[in-house]
Amino acid sequence: MNRPLAGYSHDYARGHDTGLHHHAKAQLLYATQGAMRVETETTDYVVPAGRALWMPAGWAHRVRMAGAVAMRALFLREDAARVGPAAPTAFPVPPLLRELILAACAMPLEWDEAGRGAHLAALILDEIAGAVALPLGVPAPRDARLRRLAETLRANPADDRTLEQWGEAVGASGRTLARLFLRDTGLSFAGWRQALRLAEASALLAEGMPPARVAARVGYASAPAFGAAYRTAFGVTPRGRGTIGATAALAGR
Repeated sequence: MNRPLAGYSHDYARGHDTGLHHHAKAQLLYATQGAMRVETETTDYVVPAGRALWMPAGWAHRVRMAGAVAMRALFLREDAARVGPAAPTAFPVPPLLRELILAACAMPLEWDEAGRGAHLAALILDEIAGAVALPLGVPAPRDARLRRLAETLRANPADDRTLEQWGEAVGASGRTLARLFLRDTGLSFAGWRQALRLAEASALLAEGMPPARVAARVGYASAPAFGAAYRTAFGVTPRGRGTIGATAALAGR
Protein backbone atom coordinates (compact mmCIF):
# COMPACT_ATOMS: atom_id res chain seq x y z
CA MET A 1 0.00 0.00 0.00
CA ASN A 2 1.53 3.29 -1.15
CA ARG A 3 -1.44 5.54 -0.52
CA PRO A 4 -2.53 7.57 2.53
CA LEU A 5 -5.21 5.00 3.30
CA ALA A 6 -6.74 1.75 2.08
CA GLY A 7 -10.03 -0.01 2.77
CA TYR A 8 -10.34 -3.56 4.09
CA SER A 9 -13.53 -5.62 3.77
CA HIS A 10 -14.09 -9.00 5.38
CA ASP A 11 -17.02 -10.86 6.91
CA TYR A 12 -16.33 -12.88 10.06
CA ALA A 13 -18.33 -15.64 11.73
CA ARG A 14 -19.50 -15.39 15.33
CA GLY A 15 -16.71 -16.24 17.73
CA HIS A 16 -13.81 -15.54 15.36
CA ASP A 17 -10.74 -14.52 17.37
CA THR A 18 -7.82 -12.71 15.74
CA GLY A 19 -5.46 -13.38 18.62
CA LEU A 20 -3.15 -10.71 19.98
CA HIS A 21 -1.46 -8.81 17.14
CA HIS A 22 -0.52 -5.34 15.95
CA HIS A 23 -0.24 -3.50 12.64
CA ALA A 24 2.49 -1.36 11.15
CA LYS A 25 -0.23 1.10 10.12
CA ALA A 26 -2.98 2.76 12.12
CA GLN A 27 -6.37 1.10 11.76
CA LEU A 28 -9.94 2.32 11.95
CA LEU A 29 -11.97 -0.70 13.06
CA TYR A 30 -15.56 -0.44 11.86
CA ALA A 31 -18.36 -2.89 11.12
CA THR A 32 -21.64 -2.41 9.30
CA GLN A 33 -23.08 -5.42 11.12
CA GLY A 34 -22.34 -7.12 14.44
CA ALA A 35 -20.27 -6.16 17.45
CA MET A 36 -16.54 -6.55 18.08
CA ARG A 37 -14.83 -7.04 21.40
CA VAL A 38 -11.40 -5.44 21.26
CA GLU A 39 -8.87 -6.04 24.01
CA THR A 40 -5.71 -4.02 24.59
CA GLU A 41 -3.21 -4.20 27.43
CA THR A 42 -4.94 -1.43 29.34
CA THR A 43 -8.55 -1.25 28.13
CA ASP A 44 -11.30 -3.48 26.76
CA TYR A 45 -13.82 -2.14 24.22
CA VAL A 46 -17.17 -3.26 22.89
CA VAL A 47 -17.58 -1.79 19.41
CA PRO A 48 -21.07 -2.32 17.95
CA ALA A 49 -22.10 -1.57 14.39
CA GLY A 50 -22.29 2.15 13.79
CA ARG A 51 -19.29 2.94 15.97
CA ALA A 52 -15.59 2.75 15.26
CA LEU A 53 -12.38 2.22 17.19
CA TRP A 54 -9.20 4.04 16.28
CA MET A 55 -6.16 1.81 16.78
CA PRO A 56 -2.74 3.53 16.48
CA ALA A 57 0.08 1.79 14.64
CA GLY A 58 2.01 -0.72 16.73
CA TRP A 59 -0.67 -0.98 19.42
CA ALA A 60 -1.20 -4.63 20.39
CA HIS A 61 -4.84 -5.71 20.35
CA ARG A 62 -7.11 -8.71 20.03
CA VAL A 63 -10.48 -8.71 18.27
CA ARG A 64 -13.23 -11.20 19.02
CA MET A 65 -16.50 -11.23 17.10
CA ALA A 66 -19.52 -11.12 19.41
CA GLY A 67 -21.73 -12.12 16.47
CA ALA A 68 -21.45 -12.31 12.71
CA VAL A 69 -19.43 -9.22 11.82
CA ALA A 70 -19.20 -7.38 8.51
CA MET A 71 -15.93 -5.52 8.98
CA ARG A 72 -15.21 -2.51 6.79
CA ALA A 73 -11.96 -1.14 8.14
CA LEU A 74 -9.36 1.39 7.05
CA PHE A 75 -5.58 1.27 7.29
CA LEU A 76 -3.74 4.60 7.35
CA ARG A 77 -0.16 5.40 6.39
CA GLU A 78 1.96 7.14 9.03
CA ASP A 79 1.55 10.63 7.56
CA ALA A 80 -2.23 10.29 7.24
CA ALA A 81 -2.57 8.73 10.70
CA ARG A 82 -1.39 11.93 12.35
CA VAL A 83 -5.00 13.17 12.27
CA GLY A 84 -6.01 10.48 14.76
CA PRO A 85 -5.57 10.20 18.54
CA ALA A 86 -2.37 8.88 20.11
CA ALA A 87 -4.25 6.08 21.93
CA PRO A 88 -7.15 3.77 21.04
CA THR A 89 -10.35 5.81 20.92
CA ALA A 90 -13.97 4.88 20.19
CA PHE A 91 -16.26 7.27 18.37
CA PRO A 92 -19.58 7.26 16.49
CA VAL A 93 -19.69 6.97 12.72
CA PRO A 94 -22.08 9.54 11.23
CA PRO A 95 -23.72 8.81 7.85
CA LEU A 96 -21.12 10.73 5.84
CA LEU A 97 -18.15 8.84 7.32
CA ARG A 98 -19.99 5.54 6.90
CA GLU A 99 -20.45 6.14 3.18
CA LEU A 100 -16.86 7.32 2.82
CA ILE A 101 -15.57 4.14 4.48
CA LEU A 102 -17.69 1.97 2.18
CA ALA A 103 -16.45 3.92 -0.84
CA ALA A 104 -12.82 3.50 0.27
CA CYS A 105 -13.35 -0.25 0.67
CA ALA A 106 -14.61 -0.40 -2.91
CA MET A 107 -11.52 1.34 -4.32
CA PRO A 108 -8.40 -0.51 -5.51
CA LEU A 109 -5.38 -0.32 -3.21
CA GLU A 110 -3.47 1.82 -5.71
CA TRP A 111 -6.17 4.40 -6.33
CA ASP A 112 -5.56 7.47 -8.47
CA GLU A 113 -3.98 10.14 -6.28
CA ALA A 114 -5.07 12.82 -8.71
CA GLY A 115 -8.68 11.63 -8.96
CA ARG A 116 -11.72 10.70 -6.90
CA GLY A 117 -9.73 8.65 -4.40
CA ALA A 118 -7.79 11.69 -3.24
CA HIS A 119 -11.01 13.59 -2.53
CA LEU A 120 -12.47 10.65 -0.60
CA ALA A 121 -9.28 10.27 1.45
CA ALA A 122 -9.22 13.97 2.31
CA LEU A 123 -12.82 13.85 3.53
CA ILE A 124 -12.17 10.70 5.57
CA LEU A 125 -9.18 12.28 7.30
CA ASP A 126 -11.21 15.39 8.04
CA GLU A 127 -13.99 13.28 9.58
CA ILE A 128 -11.54 11.33 11.75
CA ALA A 129 -9.84 14.53 12.91
CA GLY A 130 -13.18 15.93 14.08
CA ALA A 131 -14.57 12.76 15.65
CA VAL A 132 -16.08 12.94 19.14
CA ALA A 133 -14.80 10.29 21.58
CA LEU A 134 -17.28 7.87 23.17
CA PRO A 135 -16.81 6.19 26.59
CA LEU A 136 -16.88 2.63 25.24
CA GLY A 137 -13.61 1.58 26.87
CA VAL A 138 -13.53 -0.32 30.15
CA PRO A 139 -10.14 -0.16 31.94
CA ALA A 140 -8.61 -3.62 32.32
CA PRO A 141 -7.41 -4.39 35.88
CA ARG A 142 -3.94 -5.86 36.33
CA ASP A 143 -4.35 -7.60 39.67
CA ALA A 144 -5.15 -11.33 39.29
CA ARG A 145 -7.98 -11.15 41.82
CA LEU A 146 -9.59 -8.24 40.00
CA ARG A 147 -9.21 -10.05 36.68
CA ARG A 148 -11.15 -13.02 38.05
CA LEU A 149 -13.84 -10.65 39.28
CA ALA A 150 -13.92 -8.86 35.91
CA GLU A 151 -14.24 -12.09 33.92
CA THR A 152 -17.19 -13.19 36.04
CA LEU A 153 -18.92 -9.83 35.66
CA ARG A 154 -18.42 -9.78 31.91
CA ALA A 155 -20.16 -13.13 31.72
CA ASN A 156 -22.97 -11.86 33.96
CA PRO A 157 -23.08 -8.04 34.25
CA ALA A 158 -26.23 -8.28 36.39
CA ASP A 159 -24.28 -9.91 39.23
CA ASP A 160 -24.88 -7.45 42.07
CA ARG A 161 -22.50 -8.76 44.73
CA THR A 162 -20.87 -6.14 46.95
CA LEU A 163 -17.12 -5.73 47.17
CA GLU A 164 -17.17 -7.57 50.50
CA GLN A 165 -18.94 -10.50 48.86
CA TRP A 166 -16.53 -10.42 45.94
CA GLY A 167 -13.69 -10.41 48.41
CA GLU A 168 -14.89 -13.74 49.80
CA ALA A 169 -14.95 -15.15 46.28
CA VAL A 170 -11.50 -14.00 45.17
CA GLY A 171 -9.60 -14.02 48.45
CA ALA A 172 -9.24 -10.39 49.51
CA SER A 173 -11.00 -7.93 51.75
CA GLY A 174 -13.47 -5.47 50.30
CA ARG A 175 -11.20 -2.61 51.35
CA THR A 176 -8.27 -4.17 49.48
CA LEU A 177 -10.35 -4.64 46.33
CA ALA A 178 -11.54 -1.03 46.49
CA ARG A 179 -7.95 0.18 46.71
CA LEU A 180 -6.86 -2.07 43.85
CA PHE A 181 -9.69 -0.88 41.59
CA LEU A 182 -8.60 2.73 42.03
CA ARG A 183 -4.95 1.81 41.46
CA ASP A 184 -5.51 -0.35 38.37
CA THR A 185 -8.40 1.40 36.62
CA GLY A 186 -8.62 4.91 38.04
CA LEU A 187 -12.26 4.19 38.88
CA SER A 188 -14.18 3.10 41.94
CA PHE A 189 -15.69 -0.37 41.77
CA ALA A 190 -19.14 1.16 41.23
CA GLY A 191 -17.86 3.38 38.42
CA TRP A 192 -16.00 0.51 36.77
CA ARG A 193 -19.03 -1.80 36.97
CA GLN A 194 -21.25 0.87 35.44
CA ALA A 195 -18.79 1.33 32.56
CA LEU A 196 -18.79 -2.43 32.00
CA ARG A 197 -22.58 -2.66 32.08
CA LEU A 198 -23.01 0.17 29.58
CA ALA A 199 -20.41 -1.33 27.24
CA GLU A 200 -22.14 -4.72 27.35
CA ALA A 201 -25.49 -2.98 26.86
CA SER A 202 -24.18 -1.36 23.67
CA ALA A 203 -23.39 -4.79 22.21
CA LEU A 204 -26.84 -6.16 23.10
CA LEU A 205 -28.61 -3.13 21.66
CA ALA A 206 -26.61 -3.53 18.44
CA GLU A 207 -27.89 -7.10 18.18
CA GLY A 208 -31.46 -5.77 18.31
CA MET A 209 -32.39 -6.71 21.89
CA PRO A 210 -35.16 -4.44 23.27
CA PRO A 211 -33.89 -1.88 25.80
CA ALA A 212 -36.06 -3.27 28.64
CA ARG A 213 -34.48 -6.71 28.22
CA VAL A 214 -31.02 -5.17 27.95
CA ALA A 215 -31.60 -3.28 31.21
CA ALA A 216 -32.41 -6.51 33.04
CA ARG A 217 -29.58 -8.43 31.37
CA VAL A 218 -26.89 -5.97 32.47
CA GLY A 219 -28.18 -5.40 36.00
CA TYR A 220 -30.38 -2.30 36.09
CA ALA A 221 -33.41 -2.39 38.37
CA SER A 222 -35.63 -0.74 35.78
CA ALA A 223 -35.66 0.38 32.16
CA PRO A 224 -35.89 4.09 33.19
CA ALA A 225 -32.79 3.74 35.38
CA PHE A 226 -30.92 2.15 32.50
CA GLY A 227 -32.14 4.80 30.08
CA ALA A 228 -30.95 7.59 32.36
CA ALA A 229 -27.48 6.05 32.75
CA TYR A 230 -27.22 5.45 29.01
CA ARG A 231 -28.24 9.01 28.16
CA THR A 232 -25.71 10.39 30.63
CA ALA A 233 -22.91 8.34 29.04
CA PHE A 234 -23.79 8.57 25.34
CA GLY A 235 -26.16 11.53 24.98
CA VAL A 236 -28.96 9.51 23.38
CA THR A 237 -31.79 7.23 24.47
CA PRO A 238 -31.17 3.48 24.07
CA ARG A 239 -33.31 2.20 21.22
CA GLY A 240 -31.85 -1.06 19.94
CA ARG A 241 -30.23 -0.75 16.52
CA GLY A 242 -31.77 2.69 16.18
CA THR A 243 -29.49 3.97 18.96
CA ILE A 244 -26.50 3.66 16.69
CA GLY A 245 -28.01 5.97 14.11
CA ALA A 246 -29.09 8.42 16.76
CA THR A 247 -25.62 8.55 18.23
CA ALA A 248 -24.09 9.01 14.80
CA ALA A 249 -26.49 11.82 13.99
CA LEU A 250 -25.68 13.53 17.27
CA ALA A 251 -21.96 13.41 16.56
CA GLY A 252 -22.49 14.73 13.06
CA ARG A 253 -24.10 17.99 14.21
